[in-house]
Amino acid sequence: MKKRIMTLLMVLASMMVSTTYAQEIYKTVADVPMVQLNNGILMPQFGLGTFLQPSDSVCEQSCLTALKAGYRHIDTAHAYNDEAGVGRAVKKSGIPREEIWITSKLWPTEYGEGKTMEAIDKMLERMQLDYIDLLYVHQPVGDFVGAWRDMEKAVAMGKVRALGISNFDASDEVFNKIMSESRVKLAVLQIECHPYAQRLAMREKVKLYGIQVECWFPLGGAMSNGALLRDPVICSIAEAHGKTPAQIILRWHIQEGFSVIPGASNPDYIRENIRIFDFELTDEEMARIRSLNQEKRFFNMSLEEKERVYLNTPMKD
Repeated sequence: MKKRIMTLLMVLASMMVSTTYAQEIYKTVADVPMVQLNNGILMPQFGLGTFLQPSDSVCEQSCLTALKAGYRHIDTAHAYNDEAGVGRAVKKSGIPREEIWITSKLWPTEYGEGKTMEAIDKMLERMQLDYIDLLYVHQPVGDFVGAWRDMEKAVAMGKVRALGISNFDASDEVFNKIMSESRVKLAVLQIECHPYAQRLAMREKVKLYGIQVECWFPLGGAMSNGALLRDPVICSIAEAHGKTPAQIILRWHIQEGFSVIPGASNPDYIRENIRIFDFELTDEEMARIRSLNQEKRFFNMSLEEKERVYLNTPMKD
């Protein structure tokens, strides 16, 4: 009898340890949840966006501040001209490379078989990295199919772990084209998304493929002139929780299941933005924020204008 009891206790203890370990691997050091992509890879759900960092050196300091605060996901792009700063921050942080998720994006002038592989190698060189965790085609113009072919080869070579598309909500045609041409699973779609533009139709479309939605301009961006941060519904919920409006909006994104990458260079804002994992919004509060949806985007550039501008804007190496 004693032997049976001891065996039972050992089994229970083993189950508890296994459960605890499972919970731990699905969170980063700052309690940021991990989302499992459709290729099985785990990605931190929350990160730092580096769009519009004042300079490459400022970006380096922003990333170091973020990493010290517990961020483990950094989103950059060739077009942002700050990839080198991101790479320096990763090295200087002392954090093992495998614990930091690095995303970058290829510009349309880099699209095309052969041309894109060269661009990926240059990207790795700029960031002084052996691999990129997530690589996007940044805009749905130009030879993005040719780019995708090289991106798939880069996955096979271990240079990239996951592939995604950014701004392919521009039209059904570009989205369907990339979906029909892809052989490696498209894991993430990055689009403008926030309480005023909740992108309900696009979310339903990608759900069929198990594609993770990642949100840029989650707080509205500079073009919004702080409209979301002044919204009375969001402000009242913030007051109830003793949090800032920005923290409420970011928490809403997390509970909606989005990946979210707020941009900031102010160290106080960087630290404030990640302090959203010590509270939860109620179902009623989530519903109130959902009711704000107007599908109102703050960045509105037509596909035709993107083709005209982006295909004639080469990036520096």
